[in-house]
Amino acid sequence: MSEPAILAEPEPVVLPDAERESLLAMLQEVFGYPSLRPGQEDVIGAVMRGDNVLAVMPTGAGKSMCFQLPALARGGLCVVVSPLIALMRDQVAALRAVGVEAGSLNSSTTPEEADRIFGALEDDRLRLLYLSPERLASGNARFLDDAKVDLLAIDEAHCVSQWGHDFRPEYAQLGDVRRRLGDVQTIALTATADAATRDDIAGRLFDAPPHTVVHGFDRPNLRLAMQPKNSPRRQIADFVARYPGESGIVYCNSRKQTEQLAQDLSAKGLRALSYHAGMMTEAREDAQDRFLKEDGVIVCATVAFGMGIDKPDVRYVAHAGLPKSIEAYYQEIGRAGRDGLPADTLTLYGMDDIRLRRMQIDDGDATDTQKAIERQRLNALVSLAEAPQCRRQTLLAYFGEDAEPCGNCDLCTGDIERFDGTVDAQKALSAILRTGQRFGMEHVINVLRGDMTERVTKFGHDALPTFGVGKDRSMQQWRAIFRQLYALGIATVELGEYGAWVVGPNGRAALKGEAKVMLRLDPLNTAGRKPRRERGAAAPLPDNVDESLLSALKARRRELATELSVPAYVVFPDRTLIEIAAERPKSMAAMGSIHGVGAKKLEKFGQAFLDVVSGE
Repeated sequence: MSEPAILAEPEPVVLPDAERESLLAMLQEVFGYPSLRPGQEDVIGAVMRGDNVLAVMPTGAGKSMCFQLPALARGGLCVVVSPLIALMRDQVAALRAVGVEAGSLNSSTTPEEADRIFGALEDDRLRLLYLSPERLASGNARFLDDAKVDLLAIDEAHCVSQWGHDFRPEYAQLGDVRRRLGDVQTIALTATADAATRDDIAGRLFDAPPHTVVHGFDRPNLRLAMQPKNSPRRQIADFVARYPGESGIVYCNSRKQTEQLAQDLSAKGLRALSYHAGMMTEAREDAQDRFLKEDGVIVCATVAFGMGIDKPDVRYVAHAGLPKSIEAYYQEIGRAGRDGLPADTLTLYGMDDIRLRRMQIDDGDATDTQKAIERQRLNALVSLAEAPQCRRQTLLAYFGEDAEPCGNCDLCTGDIERFDGTVDAQKALSAILRTGQRFGMEHVINVLRGDMTERVTKFGHDALPTFGVGKDRSMQQWRAIFRQLYALGIATVELGEYGAWVVGPNGRAALKGEAKVMLRLDPLNTAGRKPRRERGAAAPLPDNVDESLLSALKARRRELATELSVPAYVVFPDRTLIEIAAERPKSMAAMGSIHGVGAKKLEKFGQAFLDVVSGE
């Protein structure tokens, strides 16, 4: 492996007019899309020029098109490295639905399907072949040595890097695979990679710096929201209830929690399933298949679920606990709204999450350097949770981008107030010091509130000057203050058995009154507060959409998808059905002008949906 270079972003590639028009014509003819999305032309142009490419593009930006369209235009074989069998299967189904010769070889491939793939490979008809990194790294794909691979596409490329948030050893071997295939042109794609991760990916995969494209990380269609934990099961149930009939994901931090939440939501009449690595393979695959193929299914899952999920109409993602890092958070919420329509997110957090994550980092097998990086990432996530300004600004600043207030996060729309919390901070710090910096948050708060608990009496803390100085605030309010002091570095938590609170690096100045401590008011007033919106903001329908017609279109889509044993969005995504319901096409020509209706799908499904529009 060569030493990674410090990657600079090159000038964007601008396609020659004739080549660009030819690609756009193919895009419309095959996929039914009239134009490329922002960032795609630069990546596709570099691939068409023959460059190796590293592309960092947000989920929903259309990364797959960056290798699919060149593969069709050039006519060679593109080998796609994909992490999940379900993703391979669904992408192949979507490509074959638009007339593209594609296949995947994995443990679920039938002998008949394998024969079809190898026949197409031998006849030079196969354009995209999906394989797992494990198969490529193990040498079980030696047939590719004679297959004239034209392009190697590595999806979820952050898995290549030791600095990535989901490192996988098999991915790290793909540089050797690339060289074995004759230094084949390669495009590596990911939604999340900071500068260190990008450099490491480049060093592991390439012998020279690739053409690097870092497209903006912003997903303006996603509403961002975070709340302190109050009653997590109720908070999640209230959030999910705002989206009846919509598909969503609820991420949980334990297997038990996935099952509890799925039971809670099912008891309310919702179609909720649990998913975690401890389930039998058949049950796990059934849950994933139902989520992909059916409308309105909620999956309560650990992070074992989701990488590579290609369902475009997920309307919300909730976290019942704090994610692993900002990178993990960003990738997980990115599974909502991949169709570009509005989608919602909610993340719950509490000190228990932060303490657990710190213990996991410190008790792990990583190097000291890696642990330091993971601590920095966790601190950044805590700061995002307790951000006093636009949440999107804080998120994008982490990825090195500037942004104006977005107007589409809980801090922008919720009229968040700040107040001078210096006196509260001083009370908390004094209590921490006078109890010897040896006790957890709950005990220190009991001292502040003047609660005569057994431990307070045992240690004589009812005799301290700080006993009862904070009785004007509730336990819930003091917890919120402590979280914000932690986020500001004013107080911190020892990682020992008892999680003792100590004065942090910024605490002495606050204690002496040398620095004003500004806190957010809203986390102090969460108890019993209802969400501001009775219904979520995700995917409002245009005024000219007939909702009864849209329901009928979805019913016909469901019938066709069931007949073909494919996810509903492989027939048409929601965006296409919404446009049909708005435009009410009356001819095949008019149907062909709808977004997402290419020539093959028009031929295959056009009349069926025209019949629904005409009421037949």
